[in-house]
Amino acid sequence: MNAHSSLRRHCVAALFVAMVLGGCAGVQPSSTEDRGRLVAALTAQADRWDKAIVRKDRRAIEANLADDFRQIDGAGNVETRQSFIDGIITPELEITPYTVEDFDVRIYGEVALLSGWTRMTGKYEGKTFHTHYRYIDVYVRRNGEWKIVSVQISKIPG
Repeated sequence: MNAHSSLRRHCVAALFVAMVLGGCAGVQPSSTEDRGRLVAALTAQADRWDKAIVRKDRRAIEANLADDFRQIDGAGNVETRQSFIDGIITPELEITPYTVEDFDVRIYGEVALLSGWTRMTGKYEGKTFHTHYRYIDVYVRRNGEWKIVSVQISKIPG
């Protein structure tokens, strides 16, 4: 590979990134009111999803996840859509209702980042657990529907 072909590849990559980012900027909510409605809708969707997880509502959990969903958990493990769902609805897991604090919604065109922190308690295989973590859920709007494509969890010590 010569310097010219390397430079050309970098220029093509930079142009692609600029086009993608420019496209996202073009679909921002048109007004503060529109943005407010979208934030409220995503907040309500996230709240319904949290409640579906606690009650192990497979249908509601699945409905909120994109087919290509991935989660990176607090230990760095990657979960697929199916392994995530199976882990949540297993009879060995009981989650006590929890609240989310420091909740934030950021919108970038067809992508929304929902983040916050929570303390979750429950039982797994009969043993009580307490976790405290920050998370970010990445939602993407496809065909007019917002679905989670990725979740990242970071454990908070203590």
